[in-house]
Amino acid sequence: MANTVSRPVSAGLRTGLHLLVVALSVFVILRAAFGVGRAPVPVLILGILFLGLYLAGIWWGRPEGYSVAVAAWLGTLTALWATLIWLSPDAAYLVFPLFFLYLALLPRTGALSAVAVSAVVSILAIAVHGSFSIAGVVGPLIGAGIAVAIGLGYQGLVREGENRERLIGELMAARERLAATEREAGKLAERERLARDIHDTVAQGLSSIQLLLHAAEREGSAQPERAMTHVRRAREAAALALAETRGLIDELAPPAMTGASLSEALTRLADTTAAQSGIAVNLHESGEPSDLSTVVKTGLLRIAQGALANVVRHARAGRADVTLTYLNDEVILDVVDDGVGFDPDALAERAAGGSFGLIAMRQRIAELGGTLTVESAPGEGTSVTARFGESE
Repeated sequence: MANTVSRPVSAGLRTGLHLLVVALSVFVILRAAFGVGRAPVPVLILGILFLGLYLAGIWWGRPEGYSVAVAAWLGTLTALWATLIWLSPDAAYLVFPLFFLYLALLPRTGALSAVAVSAVVSILAIAVHGSFSIAGVVGPLIGAGIAVAIGLGYQGLVREGENRERLIGELMAARERLAATEREAGKLAERERLARDIHDTVAQGLSSIQLLLHAAEREGSAQPERAMTHVRRAREAAALALAETRGLIDELAPPAMTGASLSEALTRLADTTAAQSGIAVNLHESGEPSDLSTVVKTGLLRIAQGALANVVRHARAGRADVTLTYLNDEVILDVVDDGVGFDPDALAERAAGGSFGLIAMRQRIAELGGTLTVESAPGEGTSVTARFGESE
């Protein structure tokens, strides 16, 4: 019953208990072997049986908690001890380790009752042997009190340890849930980023291809050269969209930024947009260019792409101006067109149903720590301004 005996006693107390039982049992056995006492032979036999039963229980027993087997084992040990103490006063010392066994193996009420009864039995047995004294009464009582205090105190520590383990388990579970939530939030953020990138690249490229192919259909056989020009531009737009897609897949900077400055990338974007849409797109630059990070340059290029895509698709404009301004601590990008304009307040009210381009631009510039301003009115064109600190 090694595991049962050891709970809730610690390994050190358990080892000490085993050594105490063995030492006291050997003391009783040796005294009887040398003929000390009134009935040395029965004491010798009972002492050996007591020690053997105890060792057998702690060696072979494996029950968990209180059980019939534990009760039978402990009851037999108690019976052997009770018989021994009526035959030899030396067995009175064995009551102390029995106190710990009761407290460790029995329910609290039963354990306290067993300790009290065994203490009384010890006092009476000592009195029967003619050794009744104050020490004979106080000794078992003090031993019982110490054993109860140690046993109950350790049980309290065990309960506290179990509560602590439960709290640690709950904390670990909460950490796992938090980690799962953070992973899910990361996935959602990545999906939003990819959605913006796809909108700014692939979707806009496909939109341009669609417009060019529609134009080629309208020209048809009447003006085959112009139709072929539209088809050629559609092919170029498809190649650019493919390159952008590969850049997204490889988590690289946009192909337009590869080996180019922001000014060169915006110039290329303006020329491409003008060629595909027929809108005059002009690039202006002011201030001393600063060394921007790839993230900042990519963000500005994406915002310019989104703004020009809206000009081509919605503005019905004849001209668009892209202005890149470098200040001491800011970079400002303006995209202004002379199109039909719109009501920004009305657009905000129906933003949930469309206008993903503006939403994507606002989210992108917010991630860079900047601001996006959209100014427009029906019949007065549109101005999109993005600004953020160069240190972002």
